[in-house]
Amino acid sequence: MEQQESTRQLKVGRQLQRDLAEILQQQGMSAYSGAMITVTSVRVSPDLALAKVRVSVFPSNQTDKVLEALQKQVKGIRGELGRRIAKQLRIVPELVFHIDDSLDYAEHIDQLLTQ
Repeated sequence: MEQQESTRQLKVGRQLQRDLAEILQQQGMSAYSGAMITVTSVRVSPDLALAKVRVSVFPSNQTDKVLEALQKQVKGIRGELGRRIAKQLRIVPELVFHIDDSLDYAEHIDQLLTQ
């Protein structure tokens, strides 16, 4: 059974989600093969040392390229995040990016239902 997130974890997660969305937006679509990236959620570990970042990619056929690019740039992204949250958090969480394919799944279900 998964443990319930604390209020602090939820607040930190929401703040990280906003900051990461801005950082990725500033880098621009050209940095990610012209794909549009949306940060859908950020789940933070209880010690705030790890953040699991779920991103949605459009068009969805670019997900592998985008995930690879994010993993290559994770140090730079984390550095920029550190500058933004330096006053709020003592440590900048380690970032782990995951693809959020729930929209693709919903679209697939929708297609099956219309057939």
